Amino acid sequence: MDFGRLFSDPELLLSFGGLGLVALLLFGWLALFVCAVVSIIGSPLSFGMTLVWLVIAFCAPFLGVLAWFFIGRGDAYRRAAC
Repeated sequence: MDFGRLFSDPELLLSFGGLGLVALLLFGWLALFVCAVVSIIGSPLSFGMTLVWLVIAFCAPFLGVLAWFFIGRGDAYRRAAC
C-alpha cells in the first residue's frame, strides 16, 4: 500500500477513518452489550425476570441494552432494597 497516496487523497483517508469510526462504535456497543448481560445475570431479580430481560437484550440488542440501563437496572435494585 502506498501511504503517501493514502494521506494525499482525502477520499481514501476518509474511507479509512470512517471504517475506524464504525469499528470503534461496534466495539463500544459490544462492550455495552456484554456489560448489560453481566449486569442482568448479577441482578437480584427472580429467575423469570432475569430470563425476560435476557430475551429482550438478545432479541432487540440496541434497545434492550438501553432499556436495561435506563429502566430495568434501577427498578431491580429498588425492588431488592424493599
